[in-house]
This record gives sequence, C-alpha cells and structure tokens, in this order.
Amino acid sequence: MKKIVLTFSLLVGFSAFAQDHFSGISTSNRVGILNGIINPAEFSNLSKKFEINVSGLSFDVANNKIGFSDLVSGSNFEELIFKGSEPVNMRFDGTILGPSFAMKWMKWGFGITTKANVKFDVVDVDTHLGDAITNSGLALIGNTQISNNYNQRMSGTAWGEVGLSAARELFDNSEHSLSAGVTFKFLFPGSYSNFGADKFNGTITTTATGDGYLHSTTANLNIAYSGNLANSFTNFNDYTKSIFGGLHGVATDIGVTYQWKDEKTKYKIKAGLAIRNLGSMTFKNDNNASTSYLLSIPQGTLSNPGLNLNQFQNVNNLREVEQILLDSGYLTETSGEKDFKVNLPTLLSLYADFKIVPKVYVTGYLQQRMKKDDTNGQITARNIFSVTPRVNLGFFETYLPLSHDDISGTNVGVGFRLAGFYLGSSSIFTSLADGKQADIYTGYRYAFL
Repeated sequence: MKKIVLTFSLLVGFSAFAQDHFSGISTSNRVGILNGIINPAEFSNLSKKFEINVSGLSFDVANNKIGFSDLVSGSNFEELIFKGSEPVNMRFDGTILGPSFAMKWMKWGFGITTKANVKFDVVDVDTHLGDAITNSGLALIGNTQISNNYNQRMSGTAWGEVGLSAARELFDNSEHSLSAGVTFKFLFPGSYSNFGADKFNGTITTTATGDGYLHSTTANLNIAYSGNLANSFTNFNDYTKSIFGGLHGVATDIGVTYQWKDEKTKYKIKAGLAIRNLGSMTFKNDNNASTSYLLSIPQGTLSNPGLNLNQFQNVNNLREVEQILLDSGYLTETSGEKDFKVNLPTLLSLYADFKIVPKVYVTGYLQQRMKKDDTNGQITARNIFSVTPRVNLGFFETYLPLSHDDISGTNVGVGFRLAGFYLGSSSIFTSLADGKQADIYTGYRYAFL
C-alpha cells in the first residue's frame, strides 16, 4: 500500500511537466478535431475543409493536499497527504490523441479519432486509515475511531478508443445556425484495478513500537483487477503496456451548437451543449476477478489484537492485498464475477464563446459529471468551470484559462497555437504559486482547404 502513495508523489513531481485536457485550445474559434472531442456537433463547424491530427498529448495531476511548496521543501509527502481530517482525493489523468481525421462536406462534418487513456485515482480515502497503513500511524499512538458512510476507493484504468463522428447543419441563414452531431466510440479496455471500502467503521490501535492493529471493524469491500494491473498497481509502465485490449465496449457522445452570426463565416456568440461518454466497457482477461466481501474484525484482545496493518507495507498488487485479508480469516465473500463492467465518466458539457471585438474572444465552459465517483466500477471525472479570454490572429493564437474544479480548487494557466502546433497548461501560474494541480498538453494538427 505504501508504494501507492510513493507513486503519487512521483507523479506529482513529474507533473511539473504536466492538465485539464486541452483546456483553452479545445474551445478555440479555430474549430478542429479537439473541438469535436468536446462536442461532436462541432465537426460541422470545421474552420477548414480537412484536418489531420498528427499527435496530441495531455497529462494532468491534481490533489486536495499537496502544493508546489511542499515539492520543493523536501517535506515528507506521505505525512502531508494524510494530514488533517479531510479525506484524500487525488487524480492522475493522461490522454494520448492519436492519428485522427476530420472533413467538412456541404452541410455535413465527419471525423475519425483515436485515443488512449490512463487514469489513477484516490477517492475519499480516510486520513487516519491511510496514515496507519502507509506510515505505521506513529502520530496516532493509542486508539483511533473511524466511521465513514461513504465508499473509499483507489482505482486505476487504461483503455483505448476509436471514435466515428458525424454532424450536420440543421438550420442556417444570414444571422443564425444550428448544428447537431453524434460520436460512436468503440472501446478497447486494457487494464483495471479497484479497491473499495464502503461504510468503513472500526478502531485502529497503534503501539509505541509502530505496530498498527485494526479491530472492532466492519466494511463492504470490492477488490477487482484485470490485465497488467492484476500484477502491479504501483508501476506506471503497467498502465501503458496494455492500453488497447480487445473490443469490449461502446459509448456515445451527442451534442448541439448554436451560432449568432455577424458575418458570413464569423459569429458574435457560439454556444454548445454535449453529453459525453454514455456507455461502458467489459474487462475480459485470464487473470480477471471482481469480488465483493464483508470485512468483519472482532474487538481486539491481548492474544488477538486484530489485523496487523504493517503486513501491507510492501504490497505491490491487489491480489496480495486480497490474499492477506483472506488468510486473516476476517473476509466473507458475498459475490464475485470473472468478467466485469466498468462505466465511463458520463459528462454534461456547456460552453459559450463571445466575440468581444474582432480577434478577441472570451469562452465560458462548464463540465459536470453525471455519476458519483465513489461507485465501484465507475471511472472518475471532475466538475470544472472555466473562463478563457483569447486573442486569435489566425496564424497565431494565445489564451489564458482560469478554472475552478472540485479537487484542486482555482487554477490559472496559459497556452498558445502557432499554425498547427499548440502548447499549454491550465495551471502553470497557480502550480508555481503553491497550487494543487499541475499539467501540460501539446500536439500538432494540419488543416487545409
């Protein structure tokens, strides 16, 4: 278990290179494939007749505990993560946008996109329990009561997508236009891991020698794994080795856009609404397992103080965690399955782009998840609101995204586009000023005619 926290510490350190995917550039009035990923209706609004995406890369790390000053001060990350009483939330999110193509033909727009996704999440982990497992709970000598009515999760997922998009202009005159679009995604699940502890109630007794024992405890556990993450959930290479598995899932994006025009090819206001990731994928692998258990540990005694938490110090994978708990005799299986379903993070996206003066725009964007992050088998997503002023000179564009999300709080970044090349971050300024998110994205696309 301790290596999970060490992995996140390394990722937070690495994230000085690392976002909120393609924030700013994905709502540019230079419409392309990135806009179509946010809202498939945008494929009918392409700025050029053809666009080829050569590559796109985005990494984002966010948490609610550790700031930039903690990284440079040499502080003990494991102690900082579990400081205070607020549950720990962390998100690592990486996306690779592969070779993709879009075209506009008469009133229609079409797109073919490829994506690879990697996520590793800590959701609402109790600080006392996390400290006892990773740090031997030395700061909590004595008895610590834990009582939670929510599901604590640690989850990792890697999967690939191939999207087929179509959009059409439904109405168009000299002042207004309306378009609608849909994307069908074919999902290729690669690897998965999940540890969930729902309605955890118990007592941790920590001795002066550093031994932590869990007793007087009940909880509903879910332990699931598939692919490379069955063997290790702490090695980043295991997420990237098998991103694309077999075709075992589908999902859909639907959206509409409206434009109030001021010229034949320009607008005063453009607004869009999309619902994304309506679907799920099934993990099928020889080493698959998803099992639900009832954890029940009686009150500790001198001869049997309970479950020794120090056993989890050097654990590398969930099968080891599962075996330790089974060997303890405190687990009772309630249900299990070999192949299991994982739900994509369904999102509602709303945005509006306002022309202030020629070449100067301001975009407002809202992203709201439509499913709870603490549900086992659910890929997480963040609630985000952003405002992005931009200057678009055609060949060159620059923008300043200002955003707020429910994990890392307020962030300020910057980005630019030079012809088809783009580079940006939604948090570079705040991450250098002790922010709790760090990210970067970059890519190249070519549009013509």
